[in-house]
Parts: sequence; structure tokens; C-alpha cells
Amino acid sequence: MSTKEVTRKRYLQTDSGREMLAGILFVSPALIYMLLLIGYPIIYNIVLSFQDVTALNLAAGKERPFIGLANYISAFNDPTMPFALRNTFIYTFVSLIFQFVLGFAFALLFNKKFAFAKTLRGIMVVSWILPTTVTAMLWKYMLSPDAGIIDNVLISLGILTKPVGWLNNQHTALWGPIMANIWVGVPFNMLLLSNGLSTISDEVYESASIDGASAWQKFIHVTLPLLKPAIMSVLVLGFIYTFKVFDLIYVMTGGGPVNATEVLSTFSYKLSFRWYYFGQGAAVANILFVILFCVALVYQKIISKEEAM
Repeated sequence: MSTKEVTRKRYLQTDSGREMLAGILFVSPALIYMLLLIGYPIIYNIVLSFQDVTALNLAAGKERPFIGLANYISAFNDPTMPFALRNTFIYTFVSLIFQFVLGFAFALLFNKKFAFAKTLRGIMVVSWILPTTVTAMLWKYMLSPDAGIIDNVLISLGILTKPVGWLNNQHTALWGPIMANIWVGVPFNMLLLSNGLSTISDEVYESASIDGASAWQKFIHVTLPLLKPAIMSVLVLGFIYTFKVFDLIYVMTGGGPVNATEVLSTFSYKLSFRWYYFGQGAAVANILFVILFCVALVYQKIISKEEAM
């Protein structure tokens, strides 16, 4: 090998090393942030779930006995756990269905060019940008049996004969947070799906019209396939945001009445900070984390398969 080629090889190696070092330096702030503010709490919570941690031994220096899966067994044997699991899944799937259908319908509507389309879309976003506690208090008042506007409207239309007391009734309490969450989530779905629709070229629809496709055929064979990545993102993000709900439920009902609106997050909170069973609370939080982690893995696998095609 000539001297010129050796020099060139050393230069390339040096240049490659500099690029790698620069990449590490750029990534390191985000990596440190992830490790300290995300990684450490997750690991600490996992360790906590395998220990017998109560208010008596939580202080530094106190012994925290390792008890294996006892916290998980106790959590699943708790009579509240079936209610929390059932309510979490019902709340998530019902909210997700209505959010997606209504959000998709509004996205298709506002994708059309008509007067005040942008103004109306901006007004709809208000429900999404409001703080969750404000939304919860607003809906709690609207569902009140005494001064609730929803019961008053239904009574005036002849649908009801007397106030329901939505949040006080064990059979209807869960519908209150569901309605509030749908109201919050529809604009979020609308915005993401609208962005997806804006990437579809008008020429595609014109070609379909030339081929004699009807409006329904365009929707089925053009819009849905091209919008599939956006739809998957909306559904997965919607599932994650809805499944881990805490503040909306806690402010509106506190998990009651009689566990009718208890979800995994509120159950974990009560175990840890009301009854001071920190190990069991951590175990329930980890169950919630594992479910969401599995959903994220499924989403990642689907996206990877789509990109490979």
C-alpha cells in the first residue's frame, strides 16, 4: 500500500471518529435526560414493587424487606382490582371509538373548503387546550343533578322525566368521564387526521374520478389506505393518553361511587398515598406500564412492517 493510500485511510478513520464523537455529544443531553427523569423513576418503581414499603419504613435508613411477587399477588387479590381493570378498558375503548369516529368526520368536513372552516376548527380546539382539571370541573357541574345543563336539556326535550344524577349513580357514573374525555379528544383526533388528509394530493382523487370511482369508493380505496399511518398514530396515541387517565377521573368522581369509576391509575394512587401501601401501589403502576409498553411494541412492529414494504 502506498504512502498516499495509508494517509488517506488514516484521514477517513479520523474523520469517521470525529463524526461519531460529534454524534455522541449531540445525543448525550437527551440520553442523560431520559436516564434521570424517565429511566430512574421507572427502575425505582420496579424495585419498590418487590419490597414491603409502608409509611413506617419509607424513611431513609429503614429496612425494606424483599417480598418478591407478594405485592402483585395482593393487588390482584384486592376486590377493587377487577373494577379498576374493567373500568379502565371500558373507559379507554368507548372513548377511543367515539373520539376517532367524530374526529375523522370533522377532519373530512374541515378538509373541504367552505366559509369559516378555519374559524370553526379553531373554536373546536379550545376543548383540547383547556387544562384537564378545568374540563373535569366543567363537566362535573354540567352533569350535576341540581343545576346540570345536560339533565335540564334532556328533560325539556322530553327524553327524561327527572334528573339522572350521572356521577352519583353507580350505573351511569363512568359515562360522565367518558363524555368529558370524548369532548377533549375529538379535536386531537381531528387535527392529526386533518394533517394526514392534507398530504393526499388532489390528483389522486381526480384520477379516481376519471376511472369512475364514487365518493364511497374514493374513501375506501384512496383515503383510508393513504391515511393508514396517520390512523395508526392517532389510535395508539389515543389509547395511551386515555388508558393512563388520572386527573379527569379523580376530579370528577374520585373513583366512586362504590368503585364504579375506579381505574388503574386512581387505584394505584389510593394504595400509595391514601392507604400507604407503597409497594402495592407501585405494582399496580407497573401493571399499567406493562400494558402500555406492549401496545407501544405492537405499534412499533406494525410501523416497521409498513416501512419494509
